[in-house]
Amino acid sequence: MSEPLAISIDGHIAQVTLNRPDKANALSLELFDALGDAGSRLASDQSLRAVVLHGAGENFCAGIDVDIFRQGDIIVDVHSMAPVEPSPANRFQRAAYVWRELPIPVICAITGVAFGGGLQIALGADLRYATADSRLSIMEVKWGLIPDMAISTTLRDILPVDRVKDLAWSGRTVGGEEALQLGLVTALHEDPLRAAMETAQAISKRSPDAIRGMKQLFNAAWQMPEAEALALEAELQLRLFGKQNQLEAVMANIEKRAPVFED
Repeated sequence: MSEPLAISIDGHIAQVTLNRPDKANALSLELFDALGDAGSRLASDQSLRAVVLHGAGENFCAGIDVDIFRQGDIIVDVHSMAPVEPSPANRFQRAAYVWRELPIPVICAITGVAFGGGLQIALGADLRYATADSRLSIMEVKWGLIPDMAISTTLRDILPVDRVKDLAWSGRTVGGEEALQLGLVTALHEDPLRAAMETAQAISKRSPDAIRGMKQLFNAAWQMPEAEALALEAELQLRLFGKQNQLEAVMANIEKRAPVFED
């Protein structure tokens, strides 16, 4: 039996693949845990500069595996909803929130469906590339539930709350074109995985210190009072200015050569 999640690393880029193609990569309890653990593992690898997240086969992720409900495997109580320290996210939220916590860019490639928890995992990524014929849905209302995989932290910077309510209350499915218009996805591509890898390659050629600093700034500052956001900008810039990778970026531009950055 294959592992529910596959991780491969090539140079400075990691590929994370939801690996249950026969189930449209639906979320089993094992896959929930594997996603959270993968993010923690990758966060400790200082050589990484970008992550590409995608699904094996034709679909990204069909959401929770309904067999969990049939078999009674899932137990939701105060203990299962407790944060998995040091993260503020619980066991289920962690599968999506860990990509927001990761200090490097995460690019999600969406094909086929991204339903329910699958869409929420994609929303944890920094960028989402999809096909025009992909289908996305905040589908939890179908099961009499609320979307609870960190959507309150990931989607608030992407969509106005009235649009979130419309999608969540109706549970309706949107295609790639509408998802782009709404802002659920960043761009449409015929081959999202290839496009995601190209973006990851481009990011990997930039100063990893600057890239990490930008992710920290953008994730935090959008929810800060203006004075705190301005102070964070200054603090992060002071950490970069005059350091080895920043000087290398300057010299590489002056000398018209490719930079060589330290991890």
